[in-house]
Amino acid sequence: MSTNRPAGWTAAALAVAAALAYNTAQAQAPAKVNWRMQSAFGSQLTHLGTSAVRLVKDVEDMTDGNFVIKFHEPGALVPVLECFDAASKGSVDACWSPAGNYAGKYAALSFFTAVPFGPGYGEFMAWKIFGNGNKLRDEIYAKHDLIAFDALAIGPETSGWFRREIKSMDQIKGLKMRFFGLGAKVMQKLGVSTQMLAAADIFPALERGVIDATEFSMPAMDIKLGFHQVAKFNYFPGWHQSVSMTEIMMNKKVFDALPKTYKKILEIAAGNQLSHTFAETEATQFGVMAEMRDKHKVQIKRWKDSELATFEKAWLDVVVEESAKDPLFKRIADDYFAFRKNYAIWGDAQFMKPTYLSGKPAAAAPAAAKK
Repeated sequence: MSTNRPAGWTAAALAVAAALAYNTAQAQAPAKVNWRMQSAFGSQLTHLGTSAVRLVKDVEDMTDGNFVIKFHEPGALVPVLECFDAASKGSVDACWSPAGNYAGKYAALSFFTAVPFGPGYGEFMAWKIFGNGNKLRDEIYAKHDLIAFDALAIGPETSGWFRREIKSMDQIKGLKMRFFGLGAKVMQKLGVSTQMLAAADIFPALERGVIDATEFSMPAMDIKLGFHQVAKFNYFPGWHQSVSMTEIMMNKKVFDALPKTYKKILEIAAGNQLSHTFAETEATQFGVMAEMRDKHKVQIKRWKDSELATFEKAWLDVVVEESAKDPLFKRIADDYFAFRKNYAIWGDAQFMKPTYLSGKPAAAAPAAAKK
């Protein structure tokens, strides 16, 4: 049998083999993905911005640099409050923002960020993850080709910065105040003129007297924004935001195109920010409050129980009114309150006061620990 082969056969075969090997290697190589993410908060803003920076770094590290999410400062790509539409259309790949920023599209989205007189972190996440909270949010987002992961949680905020001491609830009527979310509706109910301002716009408005008061977030963030330089009365507790959530919201088609591994990495990286940032916020506020009190002469005030009752009554009235005119708001509110009612069987049974020792501070150290 002849073993003669056409001239060049060996070279051609080697070329084909090399091409197959190259294609196989290419198919097995990690996918290169580059996203653009618009943030609602500056990268240097404590907690709210730094957590987003940490998220994108975690994703890049866990994919050996193959999945890069480019952080864009507020307004760099689109105005902050327009990121919902931009992500829906695919103009940006993702938004780092609280869902409540888009309450202009759906008022009920504020429920997924913070709720006045709402629960703490554990109960809120229980409703969102194991109740219907996130299911209801995802149902809304799906209509706009969007998907989201909870990616940040912070503890209670301050109730507001005021230029003058509030000695009577009558004094808040007619005030011009920056206020966010469902809490803004409560303040409006009580005669306050509210407006929504981005973080960078608050101090100039407060300094020029465009607004008389503001709330934004927690002391460690508020001090960076300089509110204490103009308003010397800082009120607590943050009845309007007992816990606040931010999410990474993505264009669903872009997300679906990710390799399965990248999807899981992104989900895990987002989840890591929840616990990390929440613990961080709880660990850093008291030192900042002491600094503002002692160095900057800020007066730390607490609303009277009767005043908190006024805020709460106004909140419940808002729920009734908004539910009457907005079926989606009613659906989400009903689900939220139903979950809280059921949770109370457990929550009320476990409730404890800060201390049960008469005349003792809430965090009194045992005598043995002081030696």
